[in-house]
Amino acid sequence: MDATTPAPLAVDVLARDDMRRALQEHDFAAAFVLLKKWGGLSQNRIAAACRLTPGKVSLIIKGQHQITSIEVIRRIADGLRIPGALLGLASRPWEGTSDPPPADVPGERRPADDDVPWRSDATVALAGTLTRSDLVMDRRDASRALAAAAVSGTALLDPLEAWLQPAASSSSVRRAGRLGTRDVEQLEQTAQAFRRWDHQHGGGLRRKAVLGQLAEVASALDEHQAGAVEIRLYRVMAHLSGTAATMAWDTGYQRRAQDYYRLALRSAHAAGDVVFGANVLAGMARQMLCRGQPQDALELVRLAQEGARRVAGPRVRAMLHTREAWALAVMGRTAAFRRATEQSREALAAQEAHDDEPYWIAYFDEAELAGVTGGRLLDLARRDSAHAEGAADHIRQALDRRGPEAARSHALDRIGLAECHFLAGDVTGAVRETHRAVDAAARTASARVRDQLGGLYSYTVGHGKARAVRDVRERLRDLLANR
Repeated sequence: MDATTPAPLAVDVLARDDMRRALQEHDFAAAFVLLKKWGGLSQNRIAAACRLTPGKVSLIIKGQHQITSIEVIRRIADGLRIPGALLGLASRPWEGTSDPPPADVPGERRPADDDVPWRSDATVALAGTLTRSDLVMDRRDASRALAAAAVSGTALLDPLEAWLQPAASSSSVRRAGRLGTRDVEQLEQTAQAFRRWDHQHGGGLRRKAVLGQLAEVASALDEHQAGAVEIRLYRVMAHLSGTAATMAWDTGYQRRAQDYYRLALRSAHAAGDVVFGANVLAGMARQMLCRGQPQDALELVRLAQEGARRVAGPRVRAMLHTREAWALAVMGRTAAFRRATEQSREALAAQEAHDDEPYWIAYFDEAELAGVTGGRLLDLARRDSAHAEGAADHIRQALDRRGPEAARSHALDRIGLAECHFLAGDVTGAVRETHRAVDAAARTASARVRDQLGGLYSYTVGHGKARAVRDVRERLRDLLANR
């Protein structure tokens, strides 16, 4: 690096959805404009850093020159210090071991899954390592964590098989703890409050508060508590870790989300809470589905179903069937998708006879089933628009039944309904619903919502003469550019 080379870009610049989308699509016209606006880089500094002429950068920004050379893309990554993963490249040499990995505290080796047995003391140690590293993460570490790819395939699935086995005994000597029942009740209430907040609003605005509470629970478990207290503490740690995973994912930290999902699964295992463990695996499956890995998702769901089939209540079984149906829809297996959806509907119909299911599954009701069924029919409609009308009908049912108080789900429903209208060729209805989707998206900080909203933008291209489409396209662009 020399005096003309920019310092590493601030994490909030690389975390922007419009920036990440531009980099993933190698749309360097958009990327350079965003670097000028949000990164504070002049056209000359971009040119110098990437070893391009200022005139060439000007042509790129105007859309008069496309970059297709892999060598030039590598120069851009190295000159602007953009992690390779964001551009579809291998990790760059400067991403090597000179800096600590984003998942670790500096100087501390992060244990691999195979190195950490499923013992309760190892789970506590893993919680301490994760929370300490996250709570002291600086901008460069956060940037690298943002770029870290989610694990898939054998590396993801094989270590999770231990979930079906009994917990290994711990031989560590711990000092006596003094937490009582009242203390645990307060921690349980806090975990529930964080989970409710995340479900309603989405985003990672309270993520560090969750991590701080998680660190406190891990510290308490590092002491020898009374048996009943200890089991409840592990359950609290599982719930907090699950919320931390969702928040990390909602903020764009895919690999970090997987770390917390694993911790949640291990904590549920230590607590003997098989049903919540199945819920964690369902969360991991949903992440894989959003990352385009339906086979991995199907394996995760079936692992959850195998472990919890004797103890899961109707709502949990119904939820697992919808995750199975989602994977099948993405894989184009329409008949199997309909079978799994019907199994979910039948399971949910039996929930009236069970009033003792855990609080965290209460969200899964007729409205949620309608929403996820509509979303899966939308997956099918992207291949065959004949499914668009059925998808829209289910999504409208979800909107009517749950309302805007669940902000993230409401916004995703609105976006899905707008896409249904585009697929059906109803431009007037699509514009109307896209305006509503933008309104709903503005009320949540969820990166997932912004990603889905960005998908609507492509539908507005090609209608240049329609004033209504131009107006809604401007609204989409403004919201995506300012979040």
